[in-house]
Amino acid sequence: MTPYTYLTVRQAATRLAVSVPTVWRWARERPDFPKPHRLGPNCTRWRLSDLEEWEAKRGEVAS
Repeated sequence: MTPYTYLTVRQAATRLAVSVPTVWRWARERPDFPKPHRLGPNCTRWRLSDLEEWEAKRGEVAS
């Protein structure tokens, strides 16, 4: 089993250089944006590897 690194919404927003509400909006409205994982009743996180993959795909499109 591969251990994953998880980011909070604030960490994801910082990494993507957007606001926290933007991360939530993208998760809700953009089918290509990684969905968050519920780790507990009050704990939602994004997998770093999912965000990295999404960033790489966006970089291919922009090129």
